Amino acid sequence: MARKESLLSLRAILVRRRDALRSALAGDLTLLKELRSESPGDVIDAAYDSAQDEISSQLAEVESRELAHIENALDRMKVGKYGVCEVCNGKIPMVRLHALPYATMCIDCQRESERSGGIRREVEERSEEAVGGELEL
Repeated sequence: MARKESLLSLRAILVRRRDALRSALAGDLTLLKELRSESPGDVIDAAYDSAQDEISSQLAEVESRELAHIENALDRMKVGKYGVCEVCNGKIPMVRLHALPYATMCIDCQRESERSGGIRREVEERSEEAVGGELEL
């Protein structure tokens, strides 16, 4: 019963975070539109505005990714798969879910995924360098 109560608590946390991210993203997009519509005073102001736009854009991208992870976790809750590893189908420990509420893999499967993903990325980068920046499919 303790796991079920913890899962309900995590659901509430995810919903609050989702709502906060949605609000933040709506605000970020509005801010970016406002910044683009204003005319810069001089070259330095334009460079500063451009840097601020880039930072805001990158932050919005990170928040969008987190929002997608949260929505995926909430969908998994609806179908009863939340807290179950996508790879090995074992239970994801509550400690991990409290640390990362939208985790979809147990720590062992996540480590293995990162290890094998890192190897794939290195091979792809070498392939790109070998063919002048283009990958052959």
